[in-house]
Amino acid sequence: MLLPRALLAAVLLAAAAPRAEAFYLPGLAPVNFCEKSKETADCKAEIELFVNRLDSVESVLPYEYAAFDFCQNPEEKRPSENLGQVLFGERIEPSPYKFLFKKEETCKTVCTKTYDAQKPEQKQKLNFLKKSMLLNYQHHWIVDNMPVTWCYDVEEGQRFCNPGFPIGCYITKDGHQKDACVINSEFHERDTFYIFNHVDIKIFYHIVENGATGARLVAAKLEPKSYKHTNPENPDCSGVPMDINNQASGEIKIVYTYSVTFQEEKGIRWASRWDYILESMPHTHIQWFSIMNSLVIVLFLSGMVAMIMLRTLHKDIARYNQMDSTEDAQEEFGWKLVHGDIFRPPRKGMLLSVFLGSGTQILIMTFVTLFFACLGFLSPANRGALMTCAVVLWVLLGTPAGYVAARFYKFHICSPHQAFGGEKWKTNVLLTSFLCPGIVFADFFIMNLILWGEGSSAAIPFGTLVAILALWFCISVPLTFIGAYFGFKKNAIEHPVRTNQIPRQIPEQSFYTKPLPGIIMGGILPFGCIFIQLFFILNSIWSHQMYYMFGFLFLVFIILVITCSEATILLCYFHLCAEDYHWQWRSFLTSGFTAVYFLIYAIHYFFSKLQITGTASTILYFGYTMIMVLIFFLFTESGLH
Repeated sequence: MLLPRALLAAVLLAAAAPRAEAFYLPGLAPVNFCEKSKETADCKAEIELFVNRLDSVESVLPYEYAAFDFCQNPEEKRPSENLGQVLFGERIEPSPYKFLFKKEETCKTVCTKTYDAQKPEQKQKLNFLKKSMLLNYQHHWIVDNMPVTWCYDVEEGQRFCNPGFPIGCYITKDGHQKDACVINSEFHERDTFYIFNHVDIKIFYHIVENGATGARLVAAKLEPKSYKHTNPENPDCSGVPMDINNQASGEIKIVYTYSVTFQEEKGIRWASRWDYILESMPHTHIQWFSIMNSLVIVLFLSGMVAMIMLRTLHKDIARYNQMDSTEDAQEEFGWKLVHGDIFRPPRKGMLLSVFLGSGTQILIMTFVTLFFACLGFLSPANRGALMTCAVVLWVLLGTPAGYVAARFYKFHICSPHQAFGGEKWKTNVLLTSFLCPGIVFADFFIMNLILWGEGSSAAIPFGTLVAILALWFCISVPLTFIGAYFGFKKNAIEHPVRTNQIPRQIPEQSFYTKPLPGIIMGGILPFGCIFIQLFFILNSIWSHQMYYMFGFLFLVFIILVITCSEATILLCYFHLCAEDYHWQWRSFLTSGFTAVYFLIYAIHYFFSKLQITGTASTILYFGYTMIMVLIFFLFTESGLH
C-alpha cells in the first residue's frame, strides 16, 4: 500500500513541475468554507474538529483521546493514518465539537460526565484523569489539518503559541501551583485539581480573492478555562472554577462546554498560515550560530588536509628532483614504508563489510529524505510523511546496501579471481540483510511490548508490525540479494600494490597514535558540528515541539559528511606515518565514535532538560535512544568511511 502511494506522489510531482503554482501536496489542498445558506459542493459549511493523542513532557507514554473519559463521538469513522503516524503514535479521531462557518456559539454544552467515588469503574476513570493532570498531559486538537493553538506570553515580552493545551492542573498540599495553575489566581485550594472543562475558540479566516467562492481558515486559537457549572442544562460560563479535591468522596459532575467566534484576518494567507506557530518556536539566530560554528570546523579541517597533501607532494617532488643518478636511491620513510601491507585484509572483515553496506543504505536514505523535506513535501502539515518517506526509502535501498557490502568484502577479503567470493558470500548477504535491521527491530519490539503493557497509543498494532516485517522480508531482503549478486559478479578492484607475504612489524606507538585515543579524538569535531541541531531534534521528539528547519538540518548534514571524511583522512594519515597499517577499522570507528558523544549528550539531556518520571518512561527513553545511536553510528562510520 505504501509503495503505490510513494510512486503516485513521484508521478504527481513530475507532472506538476511545469505548473508549480497549481500544485498541492496530496491531502494538503486548501478547503473553502461558506455560510450554511451558501453551501455548495466546493464550499463547506461545517468545520470539523479532530482530536489527536494526548502526551506529556513528564512521560514518554502518549494515550489516545478515547482512553480518557472525555466527550466522545463514536458514530463517526476515524480518519486513516499513514505508516509514519502509526509509528509516532498519532491517533486522530473525530470529536463532538462541531461548528458552522460564521455561526458563533456561546457557552454551548457538549456533554456531562458524572463520577461516583463509591463505584470502582467510575473511581478508576477519575483517578486516571487526576493522574493525567498531575503529569500535565496535553490535548492536541486539529481544525482543517491545522493545530488549534493556545497562545500566551512568555519571558522578554514574547508570545508562544503551543499546539496543545493541558487537561488541567494541580495545587500541591503545600500550596504550590503546578504547571498551568499559575494562569488563574482563583486556583488556590491546596491538594486540589482544576480541570479545564471550557474552551473559548477563535477561528480566523481569509476571504478567497482568486475567483473561488468562500473563505479559507488561516488560524484556530483557544483559551482553556475552568467553570463549575451549577446549571448543566443552561450554563453561563461564569463563577468559580471546576475544582476536584484529591480527598473528595462524593459525586463529582463535570460539564464540558465551549464558545466559538470567527474573525476575518486579511494579513495572513492560506499558504503561510503555519508561520505564526513556527515563529514562536526556538530561535533562528541560534541556528545561524550553529551553521557558522560548523563551517569554521570544516574550514579548519579542509586547511589541515590541504596543507598535509601539499606538504607531502612538495617534499616528494623535491626529493625526486634532487636525485642525481639512480645510485642515489633513497630509503623509504613514513607512510611509504607500509605500502606493502596497506591492503592486508582487516580483522573481522565480514562484519566491517556488513556495517559498511548498512551505513550506505542509511546515508542515502537520510540524504533523499532531507532533500524532500527541504522542498516542503515533508512539512509538519503533512503528518507522518517524514517517517513514512524514511521507512519506504530504507526498504527500497536494499540494493546499494548489498552491492557495497559485497564489493568491500570481495576487495579486501577475497582473491580477485574468485567469481563469487568463496563460500562465505552467502553469510555476507544474510548478515547485510538481517544483522543491523534485526537489532533495531528487536529493540523496537521490546519497547513496543512495554507500550502495550502500559496501554499507550504509541504501541504499534499487531497488523502494522506484520506489515513492517513484510516490507523487510518481501522487499528489502530480495533487493539486498540483487545488489549483492551484482557486487560479487563484478570483478574485484585490483590492488595498486602487491601485499607482502610477511606482515611488517608495527613499531611502538606514541600515545596519540594508539587506536583508542585517536578514535576518541576523531569524534569530537563532527559532534561539534551537530550538537546544537541535536538539541532541537531531541526537543521535537521528547518535548513535543515542532521541527521545521529542514534547510538548516540539510546544510548541517552536508557539513557533517565533509567533517567526518576530513577528520578520518587526517587521523588515518597520522597513523600510516607512524607505520601502523591497520587502518580499516580505525578509520571506520574514527567518525563513528561521534555516536558515543551523541549517547553521552542524550544522557545529559535526559537529566538536565527533561522532567520524565516513572520506570517505564525512563526505559522507553533509553531504549529509543539506543536505536537512534545505532543508526547514527552506522550512518557516520559506514556511510562516511
